[in-house]
Amino acid sequence: MIGSRDIVKIASNLVVVYLVGGVLLAALYAKTSPIIYQNSIKAKKAALEKIMPEATGIKKLGDWIIHDKKADYYIAKKDSLPCGYLIESYGKGYSSYIHVLVAADMDLRIKRIGILSHAETPGLGDEIETDWFKNQFAKKDAAHMKVIKGATDEDIQAISGATISTRAVTEDAVKNALIYLAHSVKGGAENGDQSHR
Repeated sequence: MIGSRDIVKIASNLVVVYLVGGVLLAALYAKTSPIIYQNSIKAKKAALEKIMPEATGIKKLGDWIIHDKKADYYIAKKDSLPCGYLIESYGKGYSSYIHVLVAADMDLRIKRIGILSHAETPGLGDEIETDWFKNQFAKKDAAHMKVIKGATDEDIQAISGATISTRAVTEDAVKNALIYLAHSVKGGAENGDQSHR
């Protein structure tokens, strides 16, 4: 049978283990968090340059909130003249929030989109990363951010078996980003309302 002395000894040992573990975790976090932060800045810079390769400079204009997540938006310049906007956004997908980056021209027509992160279903929802899906957005504005089940040139064709993921990118992330940009940089809504979640 375990006596009270043994219980105190076991409890003391557990407290020491937890304290040492806590100190080690805190030290590890203190050492790695600046590195993680710097890597995330580098990754974002690379993503911005990739989605707007024609720009010679990209400047942050501000941030906005969508789905309780902070997202940044930028103006892109080519040889000191504005050539477009970039905006981060989020859409509520089937099994994750989908982090999207949108590049638009000065008239807020899409140049290209990029998927920064997601956890959608492999073989279905993860098709949002394919070129055939992302290429559909080129030259479209907020009014054409509608998901269609079947072939379409005007709007966005749904990914078969992944309509929720398609809508999350199209009607949630991208459309709301364009509407926000229209309100923020153009002084009023264009091709839709100004609401965002």
